[in-house]
Amino acid sequence: MKKNNIYSSSNFILARAILLIVLCIGISNLMAQDSTAPAPVVKKKSFVKNTFEGNYLIDNQTVMVSIKGTFEFDIQHRFGTMDHQFTDLFGIFGSAKMRLGFSYTPIKDLQIGFGATNDRMQVDGNIKFALLKQTKDNKIPVSVTYFGNALMDTRIKDATTLFVKTSDRFSFFNQIMVARKVTENFSVQVGASVAHFNNLQGYTDASGKVMPIWQSDNFAISFSGRYKIAPKTAIIVNYDQPLTQNPANNPHPNISFGFEFKSSGHDFQIFAGNYGFVLPQNNLLFNQNDYTKGQFLIGFNISRLWNF
Repeated sequence: MKKNNIYSSSNFILARAILLIVLCIGISNLMAQDSTAPAPVVKKKSFVKNTFEGNYLIDNQTVMVSIKGTFEFDIQHRFGTMDHQFTDLFGIFGSAKMRLGFSYTPIKDLQIGFGATNDRMQVDGNIKFALLKQTKDNKIPVSVTYFGNALMDTRIKDATTLFVKTSDRFSFFNQIMVARKVTENFSVQVGASVAHFNNLQGYTDASGKVMPIWQSDNFAISFSGRYKIAPKTAIIVNYDQPLTQNPANNPHPNISFGFEFKSSGHDFQIFAGNYGFVLPQNNLLFNQNDYTKGQFLIGFNISRLWNF
């Protein structure tokens, strides 16, 4: 009988111990739940919109990359210089250069394009990628975008061309652009660029030695700005400064200014400047229009966008 009492007492003590442990665990869980701070709310980055209205600002690209699924058709036109005045109606009847271009944004922040111009029957393929985008809280204070193209001269090989190998037909352009939307109406951009030509014209000196006219690699810097004077109208300006000194025919800088008109699916720019070519590497190296002599020309850009 005494032995049974011992077992009963032991079982009672064990049951009480188990109950005490369960209560302790439950209380500790409740205390842990009460003391746990609510999970922080992760705020999604809010990016500044419409730093510029489109891909182009006169002769330069902008940091803008269209949204995914956007198809764009561009017309770029440059008349002749206005220094002949009424002889060719300020360049309108002069020799003109025009480019038709297409671009598409297959994935977010990446745009690819293709174009063709009547200047030396050149065709180009290009790519544009948004590296950084300005945020509304200024944690990222600027937008940064890369633009690059490869240009091919498709003229038939003859005595006037310099083509020995297929690679001689190619030139390349690379640019990094940094922009900031300062206010709702005012945006600025600076760009650093380099153009490379695989084959350039030379000349023969008195001793019979072939001398270069231009460097194969040429660097430049550009400044662009836009100021909105109405919800769909803006004043636009560019300044482009070549940095590389060439042996001969050193290119002149470019000053251009004009107006931009925006609608839901169109962007139209009309301007005057002294860059006479359409593609950037050609302007950077070959521009001989001197704004100090009034060698400006009228140009326009038209862009039409579709979203798929």
